[in-house]
Amino acid sequence: MSDSLPIDEVVRRTGLTSRALRFYEGRGLITPLRTGSGRRWFGPEELERIQRIVALKKAGLSLADIKRLFDHIPINLLALLSAQRRRLAEQAEEIADAIGLIDTALSRIDRGEPLDAATFCSLIRDGEKLMTDQTQAWQDVVDQYYTPEEQAEWQEHMADAPEFSQEAYQAQWHALSARIEAALPLEPDSDAALAFVREWFALLEPFSRNATPAMWKGTTRMYDDMARWEGKVDPGFSKPVWDFNMTATPAALNRGEDIGPMPAWFARPAGQEKR
Repeated sequence: MSDSLPIDEVVRRTGLTSRALRFYEGRGLITPLRTGSGRRWFGPEELERIQRIVALKKAGLSLADIKRLFDHIPINLLALLSAQRRRLAEQAEEIADAIGLIDTALSRIDRGEPLDAATFCSLIRDGEKLMTDQTQAWQDVVDQYYTPEEQAEWQEHMADAPEFSQEAYQAQWHALSARIEAALPLEPDSDAALAFVREWFALLEPFSRNATPAMWKGTTRMYDDMARWEGKVDPGFSKPVWDFNMTATPAALNRGEDIGPMPAWFARPAGQEKR
């Protein structure tokens, strides 16, 4: 048992409680070794199973589902994970809304403004109206670059895109944009630029996975023209950040770099292969 660990060491390394480990054992998920005195020892295989249990629980699987997986009994993973994703997206949206309201309230308090229950309720209504106004503002921008027929085609192609929290997604774009802008000026063919490009296309995957060439071209044209509408809506990134990406992306492709998820039809520069 030279490569095995006692239960207290497993508790320290995994953050699980000894009670949880014994519960997993009782459910048949793990089978630690036992000494003559009954003391539990966990070998490499059991430690790996514990790590898998933790990961699968985070993904939303119940212990019963995990047991079936371990026993090679077929389960509908698509339905299970889809349902869990919807629950998490709803929670993330609710959290983002709550944080926004709290930030607004804290800002008013910092300015010394009174904030009673009626005022706080008013902030909630203002937040809901702002979301409606932003939706209309985005529609006005999109109408300048896409015909109704093209917008209908867009909706059709994006119908299979997974559901997610728009607020959380927007926050990710803001964070990436802030880091890129702080790093500018940046050589477009540098390793740092390549890292940003890969983050960019990882975030863009919900769109790029479903985009047609026409959708890709139209969106590029719209964002190239950001100077005309940037103050009306929030795209999640600034014009300098967009311009940087439009320079760094072809620089990476010309070097044959893998920049992340791209549409299947996307043509790489002639003679260039993914590294």
